[in-house]
Amino acid sequence: MPLPGGEFAMGDAFDEGYAADGETPVHRVRLRPFALDPTAVTNAEFAAFVAATGHVTDAERYGQSAVFHLALAAPAKAVLGRVQAAPWWVSVRGADWAHPGGPDSGIEDLLDHPVVHVSHRDALAYCRWAGKRLPTEAEWEYAARGGLAGRRFAWGDELTPGGEHRCNIWNGDFPTVNTRADGYLTTAPAAAFPRNGFGLRNMSGNTWEWCADWFSPYYYRRSPDEDPRGPRFGQGRVMRGGSYLCHDSYCHRYRVAARSANTPDSTAANLGFRCAADLGADQGPREVQANP
Repeated sequence: MPLPGGEFAMGDAFDEGYAADGETPVHRVRLRPFALDPTAVTNAEFAAFVAATGHVTDAERYGQSAVFHLALAAPAKAVLGRVQAAPWWVSVRGADWAHPGGPDSGIEDLLDHPVVHVSHRDALAYCRWAGKRLPTEAEWEYAARGGLAGRRFAWGDELTPGGEHRCNIWNGDFPTVNTRADGYLTTAPAAAFPRNGFGLRNMSGNTWEWCADWFSPYYYRRSPDEDPRGPRFGQGRVMRGGSYLCHDSYCHRYRVAARSANTPDSTAANLGFRCAADLGADQGPREVQANP
């Protein structure tokens, strides 16, 4: 989806973010035109990549990944333990992109859902195969806003305007009761819910999406005002958009200004990506994935 670029206000205008995430100060950013896929990469698309390249994901190499406890599909012997700080996450042997709930699950009925259990390295490998790249964090937020200035969500300031659900997040008492008021316990199809002003789907909720940038909570204090690409180094890569597990009681990160990060080799059942690309042959090659 070609996007015109231009200038926008990046950051949290409502002062609702977590201090450790560094969503402020709000600052003006100018971007040149670029393209962003209208949806996250789906299971069907990732399967085609694996078939063509033989790529082995990090979750497959490590032999395990994180699964949400209510979506577990694995024998007891495959359950390796829970994350102490977040016991709703279960470490499962045999959980990977083709087995999102564990070894007893599959993607046959989820081909139009976003691929999950992909690390930053896996996302870069797919992008190279597809002739694309990951979006910068600034590109991602600009695209998520869909032309709306200073809004909380990709569609405005109200979470459910007119009682209509516009994204796939947690509804109910986290992490034990999900009413599925939006229709889903885990992932929704990548093209579910209405498009934003730029024609993009699911820029809030559903799955976290990797960006190209290294993460720093202080970056906005010194961020360049033109095509910022993040710090030169870091320990975690930026993730954007929130996921089906986000809830305002503990993770209000489905706002368009919200940001988070994870180590590049991390994988989980709510972590995916979408691809970006440059526009115009006169711009020349552009590397925004330094220090992968």
